[in-house]
Amino acid sequence: MTTLKYTSIEDIPKIHETARKAFESGRTQSIAFRKEQIAQVGWLIKDNEDRLREALHADLGRHPQETDLLDFGSALGEVRMAYDNVEKWVKPQKIDFSLNWFPMGPKYVPEPKGVVLIIAPFNLPMFLLLGPLVSAIAAGDAAVLKPSEQTPATSQLMAELVPKYLDPELYHVVNGGVPETTKLLELQWDHILYTGNGRVGRIIAQAAAKYLTPITLELGGKNPVVVDPKVDVTMTAKRLLWGRFSNAGQICLAPEYVLVPRDFQDTLVEALKEAYHSFYPEGPEKSDSIARIVNEAHTSRIKRLVDETKGKIILGGQADVSKRYIAPTVVRDVPLDDSLMSEEIFGPVLPLVPVKDVDEAISVIKAREYPLAVYVFSPDKKFQDKVFKNTKSGAAVANETVISAGVPGLPVGGVGPSGYGYYSGKHCFEQFTHYRVSLDNPGWVDKVAFGFRYPPYKPDYKKYLKAINASLPPRPGKAAAKSLAKRWGFWILFALVGASSVLLTKSGRLPQLKARK
Repeated sequence: MTTLKYTSIEDIPKIHETARKAFESGRTQSIAFRKEQIAQVGWLIKDNEDRLREALHADLGRHPQETDLLDFGSALGEVRMAYDNVEKWVKPQKIDFSLNWFPMGPKYVPEPKGVVLIIAPFNLPMFLLLGPLVSAIAAGDAAVLKPSEQTPATSQLMAELVPKYLDPELYHVVNGGVPETTKLLELQWDHILYTGNGRVGRIIAQAAAKYLTPITLELGGKNPVVVDPKVDVTMTAKRLLWGRFSNAGQICLAPEYVLVPRDFQDTLVEALKEAYHSFYPEGPEKSDSIARIVNEAHTSRIKRLVDETKGKIILGGQADVSKRYIAPTVVRDVPLDDSLMSEEIFGPVLPLVPVKDVDEAISVIKAREYPLAVYVFSPDKKFQDKVFKNTKSGAAVANETVISAGVPGLPVGGVGPSGYGYYSGKHCFEQFTHYRVSLDNPGWVDKVAFGFRYPPYKPDYKKYLKAINASLPPRPGKAAAKSLAKRWGFWILFALVGASSVLLTKSGRLPQLKARK
């Protein structure tokens, strides 16, 4: 196993200072520079695909197909989207036209926040490190990356490759454990993005509060699945097992438990058995299509949850802690107070929780913390809507699991205990961006509309306010007024005077007219 070289704690403030100075040099203002760095992230991946696959296999026992799909595909998608759209994303945005304000040219300008900290988890250690980095680069920020110490081969490779491919003063990798992360959190950042669990998320939120640093937290949770008996059970079984067993269940969007009608559980179980044996025809222990748990501690934790279940294990159930192996496992008749329902499993174990009907399923979901996703398997849109409209989650996905995070343009983020803020694409770019308000008010506006604001205040001020303030909507229960507000004459005059002033200024006539007075 690779030995991860930790960053010296004494060097961490120096790295922070270097990134700050590099950001303040202004070179990230160039969109061409940003695009160059974004492209370099893509080529970092492409040029080193074999080394990255080997590292991820060493850390997680992954088949290359899972690495290519979950890490490579998602990260390269972020690169392409940001590269193609960064010019559009950074353009000043005009507000909707308003006669009150259009002469001032009001707009808001996307500007980089500064130096950001990105703390990545172990489960998708490349995508969840480089994906947010791409968004930070697109936003014009400098960034310090903290990979997970639990994936030493991948984290060590990142420490080697990032300074080779990217500006080494703007973008840094800090490796280490709790002491190094604690030191990072003592420093002042302009934004922190953390992906992981709620316990650490609370620690990061408390540290960020010292400087009122804005943060993005993606924290996962227990994602429920609601199954409609009218569903295509063969398709449902395959998609459930794929979503639960990919990356050995170590995916924040993976389904955590299935709420199935009691009288349909047997049917679903048979379909799950059929899908299971098609996935692992010689048994999962001989298959290269099931990854390994990240470390022995997590393996022991998952094994304990399975050992203590009151449900009936119908598939899998085996474990080898020394090999970080948990067999893909399905457990039926799991009660709500079961060990498997006590915490996020984050492993290849799928509990089936029998319920009376969809109403009870909704009650179960609502009684728990908001998850990152709610899944529904049903061909009936009304059934889907009933579940989605009566629950709350980061995502609401029908007839699929996990892959919503890979759809270009869709944000990924939780709500409440499952996190807040977003990563992925433009939504992550916006996390790392400050929208700076801008306007330029010409002097003639005071003569036409806003001169009344200056002291000494006059009794007739309300007529001016009436002209510039928005009117209320109709009072509920009363008929809407049939006539428009009697302000059109004022605004036509305002617009004509404004337009005339602009034209005269551009033509050079306005200074001449003033000189004749």
